[in-house]
Amino acid sequence: MHRRTFIAATLGGMAGAAVADAAAADELPLHSGAALAFGTTISVAVRHADPEAAQQAIAAALGEARRVDALMSLHQPPSQVFRLNRDKVLHGPDPHLLTVLEHARTLSRLTQGAFDITVQPLWRAFDSAHGVPPESERMRAQRLVGWTQVQAGPERVVLARKGMAITLNGLAQGYATDLALAALRRHGIRHALVDTGEYGALGRTGGRPWHLGIRDPRNEDAVAASLVLDGRCAATSGDYASAFTSDLRHHHIFDPASGDSPTELASVTVLAPTGLEADGLSTAFMVMGARRAHALAAHLPGVDLLTIGKDGARWKSSGFPAV
Repeated sequence: MHRRTFIAATLGGMAGAAVADAAAADELPLHSGAALAFGTTISVAVRHADPEAAQQAIAAALGEARRVDALMSLHQPPSQVFRLNRDKVLHGPDPHLLTVLEHARTLSRLTQGAFDITVQPLWRAFDSAHGVPPESERMRAQRLVGWTQVQAGPERVVLARKGMAITLNGLAQGYATDLALAALRRHGIRHALVDTGEYGALGRTGGRPWHLGIRDPRNEDAVAASLVLDGRCAATSGDYASAFTSDLRHHHIFDPASGDSPTELASVTVLAPTGLEADGLSTAFMVMGARRAHALAAHLPGVDLLTIGKDGARWKSSGFPAV
C-alpha cells in the first residue's frame, strides 16, 4: 500500500515532526513511537506526565493502525482484501472491513461514482505497463470498474464480476487514524498527534493546537500552506504520490468515468470530522475537480478543503483553518 498523503507536520520548517513551541516549565513531556504499516512509517506523539502510561497508549494506538493494515492490505496474502481480490468471495468478513466497505458505498453514492474502490484493475493495468497501457488494456480494465457490483454483508463479501478487484487505499489510513485516536482516548491521553499518512490530533502541544504543513505538490521541500488541527482529521491526495509518468499526468488516482487519472488538480487537502471521511473525500475531490468538490463540501458538515490545480491555482473553503 503506497503512502498517499504528504501532509507533513513541521518543526522549524522541516518535514516529519510535530510542531512544538519552546517547552514551558509546566508543559507535559513529549513521548513518541513509530511502526511500519501501509508501506511507510506511521507514528504517534503524545504529551503525558507518566512515561510508562504514555508508551502503553502509543503501543495500543500503533497496534490498532497495524491491525487495519493487516486487514486491508493489497499485498499481504493473509489480508481480507487480498483474499477477496484473489477469490472474489470472502466469508466471515471482519466488522472493521464491513464498516469501511459501507462507508465506501455511501461515498460512491454521494459523489455519483467519483469515488470507487473497484478501480484496482486500472491501477494494475498501468502498473503492469510501467506507464500508460495500450488502449485495449485500459478499456478492458475499465469495464471491470463498478462500485455497485460489490456485495457486502455480515456473512460474506462478493465481487460480482470476474476479474474485479478492490482497493481500500483511499480509506484505510484514515480509518486507522480514527482507531488510533480512540485507543489513545481509552488510555486517558488528552494531547496527541497521530500520523498514519493521514493525520488526527487530540488537545494541544506547546500551549497551542497542533499545526501541520501541507507540501507543495510541485516542490517536495516547500510548504504550500499551513493549517491548524482544530479537532478534525486531515488528509491529502496528490498526483505526485505515485505517478506512472514523469509529467504526473497519469498517477494512482483514477476517474472511473474516463479510466484514467483526473486532469485538473495536483492535490487536495481535506479536513473532516473523522479520518475515514477526510481520506475518502480527498480522493473523491481529486476526481471531481475544484468546482464540484467545493460545491459538495459546502453541504457536508465539518468538511473544509484546499485544492491546488496543476496550474498552481489555489482555492480554500471559508472554514479551512489556515495559519
